[in-house]
Amino acid sequence: MEFDLENPLTNFNDFFPVAAATSTTFPSLFLVESDHMPTPNYVDTLKARDLDVSFRREAISSISQLSCKFDPFLSYLAVNYLDRFLSSQGIPQPKTWVFKLVALSCVSLAAKMMKTEFSLADFQGDEGFIFDAQTIERMEYLILGSLKWRMRSITPFSFISFFISFFKLKDPPLRQALKARAVEIIFKAQMDIKLLEFKPSIIAASALLSSSHELFPLQFPCFRKALSSCSYVNKENMLQCYNSMQQEIEKEGYESIFEIVLSSNTAVNVLDQHFSSSESTEPTNGIVTMRTERDIKRRKINDYRKTQTVQISQIQHC
Repeated sequence: MEFDLENPLTNFNDFFPVAAATSTTFPSLFLVESDHMPTPNYVDTLKARDLDVSFRREAISSISQLSCKFDPFLSYLAVNYLDRFLSSQGIPQPKTWVFKLVALSCVSLAAKMMKTEFSLADFQGDEGFIFDAQTIERMEYLILGSLKWRMRSITPFSFISFFISFFKLKDPPLRQALKARAVEIIFKAQMDIKLLEFKPSIIAASALLSSSHELFPLQFPCFRKALSSCSYVNKENMLQCYNSMQQEIEKEGYESIFEIVLSSNTAVNVLDQHFSSSESTEPTNGIVTMRTERDIKRRKINDYRKTQTVQISQIQHC
């Protein structure tokens, strides 16, 4: 069975005695998630040296190029390996061939973990460096040793379904919309070094809070209260992480798939009964025509929220 970031412990209890001893999966995830994070001083090290930040940025860029033809979760897993490796071993020599080799090895390990069919030729195109199989294998073993062979990484995706259950959304399309936006935010958050110090579960909860703030602003206080009541969540850490995410969203304007959804005649059918526009035209055949700026590919989320409102008639009140 291939590795699933949303269900990392599936059929793998032999490697997680804690998980095997409990009757449910999620408590086990919370207990061992710290083992799948960079070391505590990693973020401080990156902040202290621009050279280290540059190395990480270049390595991630290389990972993105190498894995662009595959599942985006593969790239996320590879970057997780990268950060955990760099935090354990330190930043290697700032040479181009070094971060290319590290990036290639992380992608190769992630592809093997996710049982993605590939050849080394798939990962060595126009990068300018060609590494032989033996060199890559040696680097892979170095990475594996640094990670203590914990390859079934516990990531924020592992907690999404658990935290969504706190939101009491009755309608599946609303849950799916909430999850889809949270997943986007999690992908983007991986690039921000400030968020590397937060546990995967905190990032997941914060991403869902950010998503709910965009899609269900009137119910946001209710959702925040529900997540804060979770015994596994440190409320202060969650709000700190959430605030950091909001700052990045407002500063960078995370590109959202909802702009694509709302401009697609077929996709709108799924959400047509749950979205309305403060400046919308009259509905036609049950579909609300959304006013979107088709010539603008990226838009600040704040601008999006000014023109789009989610109806809450299908949402259970707290």
